[in-house]
Amino acid sequence: MVPQQHVVADLHADGNEVDHLVENLDETQWRMDTPAEGWTIAHQIAHLAATFRLASLAATDPAGFEALTARLSSDFSANVSTAQAEYLGDTPPVLLSRWRAERASAEKALAAVPADQLVPWLVRPLPASVLAAAGMMELFGHGQDIADALQIRRRYTDRVRHVVEFAFRTWDFGYQARGLTTPDVQFRYELTAPSGAQWRHGPPDAEQRITGSAVDLCLLTTRRRHRDDLDLVATGAEADRWLDIAQAYRGPAGSGRQPGISQGLSRRQRVEVGGADHHAQR
Repeated sequence: MVPQQHVVADLHADGNEVDHLVENLDETQWRMDTPAEGWTIAHQIAHLAATFRLASLAATDPAGFEALTARLSSDFSANVSTAQAEYLGDTPPVLLSRWRAERASAEKALAAVPADQLVPWLVRPLPASVLAAAGMMELFGHGQDIADALQIRRRYTDRVRHVVEFAFRTWDFGYQARGLTTPDVQFRYELTAPSGAQWRHGPPDAEQRITGSAVDLCLLTTRRRHRDDLDLVATGAEADRWLDIAQAYRGPAGSGRQPGISQGLSRRQRVEVGGADHHAQR
């Protein structure tokens, strides 16, 4: 497992990149629709702020976290809307400030958790490093929605490895979200990192295999792109089915994105963000 301080540092770096996407937006841009139906850019940041606030509570006050989650509705979407609502009434400058404060609080709290201590979370208790990786998954997906709305092309770094490894850990979520029986199989993943490094996971002799781009696996498992638009190849019937249903988060699967989105964006995108010129790659 990657040392906890490294994951939290990378969480901070990814948070900064999302911050750069929105720091200079005007009020009209904050109200822009994103590819997530019914969600503006303000909704995306409000969701991230609420998620980081929850992570901070889990790391600093486990009993308080348990008490809060015990009051949650069985309606996942209603819980998300309620959490967002506390932030959506803010003006953009206040929302941006609160998002930054929630980020900083969560990063500090996760960094302070002893390495051998689990943190309570929505599905099951996690090491702080894994919860930080879950935060990076949230930043990846919601940051992608913001970038797509603004027609900005992101440049990814090898920090996506944390999101990739979180996707390995949550490979069964897509089955659970659809009420499907999780098959008794193992997958072999052979992925190419943004740097060109090769990342491998799972038994070398597994019959079910996924090969291709590590970034595209992140786009797939955050359900920000349709598999037809991605450089991912399945070998084996179950691996092929998994590419249709994969997701790295709990909750309703939704309809996902339609094919052809990435091609349309490539004709319009105008600015690059991220990459080694802003943050060192890992």
